Amino acid sequence: MARMTNKKRAETNKQLWDKANSSHRQRWQVLSQKGYDFYLNEQLTKEETDSLNEAGMPTFTINRVTPIIEIMKYFVTANNPRWKAVGATGDDVDAAQVHSDIADYCWYYSNGKSIYSQVVLDSLTKGIGYFMVDVDRDADRGMGEVQFKKIDPYDVYVDPASRDFLFRDANFISVRKNVSKTQLMNLFPEFANKMRKVSGNSGSTNYSQRPSTDLQSIQPEDITMGITIEGEDDDIIPYYETYSKKKHAYRNVFIKVLPSPAEMEQIKENVEQQVEQAEREISVSLKEKMLSIQQSLESGEIIEERAQLEMERAQQMSEQAVEESRMQLMSQAQDAATIIDQQIMTEESYQVLVKSEEMESQIIEAIKFYENRVHLTCTVGDDVFLYERVIPISEYPIVPIPYMYTGTPYPMSAVTPLIGKQQEINKAHQIMLHNANLASNLRWMYEEGSVPEEEWEQYSSSPGALLKYRQGFSPPTPIQPAPINNAFFTITQEGKGDAEYIAGVPSAMMGFAQEQAETYRGLLANDEFGTRRLKAWMGSIVEPALEHLGRCFQMLAQHHYSVEKVFRIVQPEAGQQPDEEKDVRINIPIYNDYGKAISVYKDYASARFDIRVIAGATMPINRWALLEEYFRWFQSGLIDDIAMIGETDIRNKKQIIERKSMYSQLQGQVSSMEEAIKDKDGTIETLQRQLVQAGIKMKVNEAGGEVRKDVLETEAQQKLLRGLLKGEFENAKKDLRREMQTITDSAKNVKEK
Repeated sequence: MARMTNKKRAETNKQLWDKANSSHRQRWQVLSQKGYDFYLNEQLTKEETDSLNEAGMPTFTINRVTPIIEIMKYFVTANNPRWKAVGATGDDVDAAQVHSDIADYCWYYSNGKSIYSQVVLDSLTKGIGYFMVDVDRDADRGMGEVQFKKIDPYDVYVDPASRDFLFRDANFISVRKNVSKTQLMNLFPEFANKMRKVSGNSGSTNYSQRPSTDLQSIQPEDITMGITIEGEDDDIIPYYETYSKKKHAYRNVFIKVLPSPAEMEQIKENVEQQVEQAEREISVSLKEKMLSIQQSLESGEIIEERAQLEMERAQQMSEQAVEESRMQLMSQAQDAATIIDQQIMTEESYQVLVKSEEMESQIIEAIKFYENRVHLTCTVGDDVFLYERVIPISEYPIVPIPYMYTGTPYPMSAVTPLIGKQQEINKAHQIMLHNANLASNLRWMYEEGSVPEEEWEQYSSSPGALLKYRQGFSPPTPIQPAPINNAFFTITQEGKGDAEYIAGVPSAMMGFAQEQAETYRGLLANDEFGTRRLKAWMGSIVEPALEHLGRCFQMLAQHHYSVEKVFRIVQPEAGQQPDEEKDVRINIPIYNDYGKAISVYKDYASARFDIRVIAGATMPINRWALLEEYFRWFQSGLIDDIAMIGETDIRNKKQIIERKSMYSQLQGQVSSMEEAIKDKDGTIETLQRQLVQAGIKMKVNEAGGEVRKDVLETEAQQKLLRGLLKGEFENAKKDLRREMQTITDSAKNVKEK
């Protein structure tokens, strides 16, 4: 029964492709193939070639399409596209900052520049080009890498009812490839037994109008048989991939992750320590309350029964406070150790989760929502089923870049408007050359039998040839070609200009200037005006498609890179060898004190951020004109020499900046001046100290002089005073002696009497 089911899936896959390969799709591929053939210089159909050969006219072409398409491709793919990630919240900023680096890594890993060039070329020549984002599961030793791919537009069949230019509203996108059996067995070794049973029936159709002989290009439709490694013919079999969108139910679940038993034991120990401290505090408060009640009882403010009642109440409140403190501290500790984990899971996984009573009690909230998921079904041949899986993204991994979008999955190419003008140029040149050929190789009218025909056919156009004719006949008459109209010269010249005008690519953009070279301002003006039509296409089609491609890459990369990974990115300077490596790490685990990973730093898998493509990043820059403009800014002083050197292609710019930069020179001068200032500051400080010391010494000397002066003046005054006192003493002494002599004389006289 399962086998029948798989066979039915394979048949449905084939029927879906049959429906998509409608008459409109086939007519579009015929017109698209014609434009691609014109780009490859296959500009004449088999009927046109046969008609020209029968008329003896040349079958060459003057190809004006290829150079126009090539220069358009150059202007669109001169540089790599760049994406910028903007974090939704502060927690997502760190992961968003590394997304651009991861995109660059995968872009270079996929050789993205070459793929981008091929996709744009498909868009210009076939009407549409396709990017694809996929996972190379065997890369990085089985860890896998997200990569960019390119799909041939003729292998893609889109739902005809789609009306979005990025096909986001399509019910399905089918990819059909004609692949050799050996190649498929190498791609899917696990299905090798199924591959051997498939018979070769690719049913390929050639939509090209090229002649079957004298082909100038070999295209995939021309390859109808493969070769095995043993050198035998290998069958080409059809391989189908069908992408479709289906709504899936999901749950945004918030789960409470409780602490482990070991963590709970540690929490209890910490809580008991805190409770002991709180219990001692409450015990002291209880004693203070008891003492207060006792004092109130002794003072007679309350009676003994009231005192007893208040003491019992205080005792109960104390015990209750201790228990509440224990419960509160325990709850706070558990809340601090509890982690709220947010998970996105399918409805089936959620229903299994809620069946557990323990887990159901830990679910805080479960928000149900629906989201698209892309289903991929792969089959081989008409009825061989390979596998079916769900791609964890909400948009198709196939991203189109149409050129002239018509509101349907069948856009027009840039070559389509040029086909008529190219045919006009070819026809005008063929007629002019044919007329010149007729003028240089005359035709002759003669009577039958009048000339030896073989001799005239061989030598009639040879310079200086002598030709004879028979007597009795009229001499042969040359037939001159009709003069060509000068309008053909005008048609060829105007046709070239018209082709450039239709494509919007003037000759000046290709470097074919008919006049003297313009100044850099003129070059900038040519680039600005000449690329406006390309910029309009890029602004309305290419850049939105690249932005959508960036979002598809984001979804697939976030799902794939879910473990810790280090990306090493080499960032060379322009015109130099790679000299700088940058390591980018994502999903770095953060461990708690118990050695358990509790969180992830730079959580790339669950980060939310939006993708923006940097407008104009892929467009070329006129280097010489830009350098001239920078030089003028440098001369006017608007920028410094570092900015000037940074825009040049000089090798070893960093070393030059270090040696020759004005800032480096100024920095050296500032350093030497700082050293000189330090020396001068030291000298000044020394002189100031010496000056202060000299001032103090001078003041001390002055004070000593004043003291000595005062001392000398005091000694002189004291000497004079001593002299005066001595004189007065001598005089007093003499007076006393005279008085004593007088008294003595008086006493002697009295005695004698």
